Amino acid sequence: MTDIASSSSQIPGQMKAIAIEGEDGKGGGPDVLVPRRIDTPVPGAGEVLLRVSAAGVNRPDVMQRKGMYPPPDGAPATPGLEVAGTVAAIGDGVDPELLGTRKCALVVGGGYAEYCLARADHCLPVPDGLSMEEAAALPETLFTVWSNVFERGMADEGDWLLVHGGTSGIGTMAIKLAGLFGVTIIVTCGSDTKCEAAREMGAQHAINYKTSDFVEEVKRITDGRGVDVVLDMISGDYVARNIACMAEDGRHVTIAVQGGVKAEIPMHKILTKRLMLTGSTLRPRSAGFKAAVADEIRREVWPFVTSGQLRPAMDSTYPLDRAADAHRRMDEDHIGKVVLTMD
Repeated sequence: MTDIASSSSQIPGQMKAIAIEGEDGKGGGPDVLVPRRIDTPVPGAGEVLLRVSAAGVNRPDVMQRKGMYPPPDGAPATPGLEVAGTVAAIGDGVDPELLGTRKCALVVGGGYAEYCLARADHCLPVPDGLSMEEAAALPETLFTVWSNVFERGMADEGDWLLVHGGTSGIGTMAIKLAGLFGVTIIVTCGSDTKCEAAREMGAQHAINYKTSDFVEEVKRITDGRGVDVVLDMISGDYVARNIACMAEDGRHVTIAVQGGVKAEIPMHKILTKRLMLTGSTLRPRSAGFKAAVADEIRREVWPFVTSGQLRPAMDSTYPLDRAADAHRRMDEDHIGKVVLTMD
């Protein structure tokens, strides 16, 4: 049996958590999210138990609620991929000095709850001046954008980046990181209001895709050069249009398929422009991969968080019992991150 060190003898045997209770267990609309009492998890080797202060709400949570994105084997059924809180207990091999410290973490699930397990090497410190709500809004989008735009997409200072969904959690994080690392970003949004919000956050260019052809606009903005990196969350018929926006030696990185899983690819453009098409999904990646990303973020990005230069774009917060309302907000014209709080 694993020995567990605890910062408090008051950790309850059961906790409040959000369950997905759709018909036949298949999920459904926001109303299937209901608070329930479940056993409080116990940290194993290399893990910490966080007393959760806030949990981020993300598109994969919505897909899981709908029954379209089941958790990986061994992951909690409770949704929630990012949390911020205080280390309440630790498992074997974890530094006891972590007890009582404030951490935010990328988790494989279980975030919509009063307590959540996280791997110690997937945690990042919450500095003074960063609220727990803001801290909970960082890990999922930060890990995703960093690993796909800057690692897989090899974005570098002076590059041009195209991101669809500019006011989503992913889009707003891409805007902020692009500004910190000297990358010029073009985003697409579904309204003039969202375009203005994206520009206020730091996007150099924002295109209303409902009133303009983003391919023609990208060509105009870049004087025909095209962009070096595309972060694609749509796929489907957007792939060929994205390719038409790309510069020579460009990198196209797909992280979601909201527009469909099939795409028609003009291979002659891949050949003549020497393009690279790649993609990834974060949740099923190995613990070792996520630890490596966390370590790189700790070195390269976290100093901006500590200094106050990097903060997430916050849309709204809801208490845990109103998780259904938070998901309804995700289906509306939100700008930035939606967060659950335990207060």
